[in-house]
Amino acid sequence: MTEPSGRRERKKAATRQKIADTALRLFLERGYDAVGIRDVAAEADVAVTTVFSHFASKEALVFEQDEDFEQRLTRAVTGRAPHEPLIPALRHEIQALVRHCTADSAAPIWHMIDASPTLREYEESMRLRHAESLATALAADPHLPQTTTACRTIARFVIDAYSLAREAADPEAAVDEIFRMIEAAWEVTCPSAASEARSS
Repeated sequence: MTEPSGRRERKKAATRQKIADTALRLFLERGYDAVGIRDVAAEADVAVTTVFSHFASKEALVFEQDEDFEQRLTRAVTGRAPHEPLIPALRHEIQALVRHCTADSAAPIWHMIDASPTLREYEESMRLRHAESLATALAADPHLPQTTTACRTIARFVIDAYSLAREAADPEAAVDEIFRMIEAAWEVTCPSAASEARSS
């Protein structure tokens, strides 16, 4: 008897979450460099191959919501209602991400990341990938007739807004300040869209 796909997907998601939670707990208890994939697999009671079927690398275990964040940002572009302004939609997602990453429970994780050159390098490459995905979504929107350079620039600004706000003393105020600048840049590159946003 085959297992229903819905149940199979739920079990797969639960296993993935269990591995990620176990890894993070071990990293915080023992230190990131002191824990190997075999340690995570043993503690989570799964095979090493199971860990790698869910996570491409040890670094990916720390950033287990990476794909979700990336999808949320691209959906802010692709999932907008007709005539819904772009920049406020992106700002809403960045604010949510910043709140998530500046919660008290996230502080030990970011201390660990900041202390590890390997994790900092991985986070930087992750941000660049998010920016490229966002730029691709912007370029594909027929209502946003922009050059590739303009799309990539705005996407970088948006991704950098998240990083800068996370490190600011007042993250919410930083998001507001940064997005005022992004809005101004958007008006310069896409005046027709900015005009529609003001009139809507």
